[in-house]
Amino acid sequence: MFKFENVKFKDILEINKIEIEENMITAILGSSGGGKTTFLKLLNNMITADQGQIIYRGQDIESYDPVALRREVVMLPQDPEIFRGSIKENFKITEEIADNGSTKNLSYKELLKKVSLTQDLNDDAEILSGGEKQRLALARVMLLEPEVLLLDEPSSSLDHKTEEKIIKMVVDYVRENDRTLIMVTHSPDIAEKFADRIINIEAGKIVAD
Repeated sequence: MFKFENVKFKDILEINKIEIEENMITAILGSSGGGKTTFLKLLNNMITADQGQIIYRGQDIESYDPVALRREVVMLPQDPEIFRGSIKENFKITEEIADNGSTKNLSYKELLKKVSLTQDLNDDAEILSGGEKQRLALARVMLLEPEVLLLDEPSSSLDHKTEEKIIKMVVDYVRENDRTLIMVTHSPDIAEKFADRIINIEAGKIVAD
C-alpha cells in the first residue's frame, strides 16, 4: 500500500526502504523525538520528503491531489483541534469539511458510544477533558470512514484501562471494515497485543521491524 524508497526528511528521518501493507494494524514505537510523527505526516503528504520517493497504491504520493489524499488517508494528531460549539456541531463540521460521500454507517450517538463518551450531543465540546477531546476527535475520524487511519498517540491522555478499551474498539472497527491502521504508541504492551506488525524508529531510522 505504501512504499518508501530512499526517503529523507531534514535530519529527522531517513528510511532506505520499507513497505506498509494494506488491511493491517501497524504500530510504531520509539523514543520521543525519534521521527515517529514525521513518518505519519509523510504518509498523507502533510510534509514532503527532501529526497526519495513515497508510493501510495502504486502511484507517487506527490502526484495525488492533497485534499483527496487526506480524505482517504486521515491523520489524528496527538493534540487534535476541537471546533467551537457542541459535540453535534463538531460532527457536522467534520462532514462538511470532508465532503467525501461517506455513507455514514454510524449515527453520532453510536460514534460517541464506541469511544466511551456519555455526554449529550448538545453538550459544549470545548469543556471536555483532554482525554474526552481525544476520543471525540477519534469519533470524528471514524465518521469520515477513511481507507487509512494514521493515529499519533491516540490514547496518550487516557488511563490504561480506558486506553486498552479504545484501542481495541479502533482495531475491531478497522478489521471489520477492511481498513488500514498505522498508529504511533508509547506502549509496547498495546503494540504487542493489537498490532500485526511493530516498527521501531529511533533517531530517525528504523532499528527493528
